[in-house]
Amino acid sequence: MCDTFAFKHEHSLWFAKNSDREPDEPQRVEYIAPCRDDQTPYLSTTYLQIEQVARRHGYLMGRTIWMWGAEMGVNDQGVAIGNEAIFTATAATQPTALLGMDLVRLGLERAASADEALSVITDLLKRYGQGGPAGYRNKKFRYDNSFLIADKQTLWQLETSGRDWVSKQFDVASISNALQLTGQYHNTSTPSIKQEDFSRRQSWFMPFMAKAKARQACTYQQALALSQAQTVEPQQVMDVLRSHRGEKPASNADVCMHAKGFLRPTGTTNSMVARLTAKGPEVWFTGTSLACESKFISAQFSAANAQYFSEQLWIRHRQALKS
Repeated sequence: MCDTFAFKHEHSLWFAKNSDREPDEPQRVEYIAPCRDDQTPYLSTTYLQIEQVARRHGYLMGRTIWMWGAEMGVNDQGVAIGNEAIFTATAATQPTALLGMDLVRLGLERAASADEALSVITDLLKRYGQGGPAGYRNKKFRYDNSFLIADKQTLWQLETSGRDWVSKQFDVASISNALQLTGQYHNTSTPSIKQEDFSRRQSWFMPFMAKAKARQACTYQQALALSQAQTVEPQQVMDVLRSHRGEKPASNADVCMHAKGFLRPTGTTNSMVARLTAKGPEVWFTGTSLACESKFISAQFSAANAQYFSEQLWIRHRQALKS
């Protein structure tokens, strides 16, 4: 499970995501340098080998230790992308292909704008499809994906089902683990989807159990309020990711998710906030689990991040929470 939201404010666009995964699944925050002339013909993603491109942008990403793809990230062109698990009726039976996280990372590598990232992701989806085990230990865990894709002036919400997709632009958007878009889409994979209620493609059970509607409503209302505020500070956006429905973390409706038992198998394992402006992006990651128990640290577009963000940081923090 996850939550992602974004909103325009003045001459900036704010982007934030909690990555919710199995609680013992470490994440890294990594910087990947740009590449200008790579002659390697192929790229190995998590499960699939695809054609490589010669020119790629530099980017910061949050990535789990076992997969190639990214949970979330920002590139040096000021493009931010995050994805959510969507439980469509056909996701469990789709053949192994690109994971949603692979598509996030490929969009960061190959796109210089939100519009271009939308095209990159949907073109790859059409060519290669999506699917495959997406869990750390639970290899039966499979899903389709929705995405928020943003730059300093444009915000796209993209929802997918297999190779089909719909997208729409917003000034404020929030996504959780359910399809939301209906009718009047700005773009679709095929003309026949134009008037379809795309949200009917999902199964009802997982969005209900995951309290996706409640979490989406919570982040959307707070994002909307911030978009209308006179000023916005990074701490205010971070506090949304730290929020719980009640005084204590006790529900799948919490934005900061605390795993507990069979009915709450995932928890927040990393968090990111970004401010996208004409001067360039500012990015903060926790690099640790549970946003409410973590500090957001400024991440730089350089290898210097490795001195702070690491798998060892994640593990030490996790051990401290247990003690």
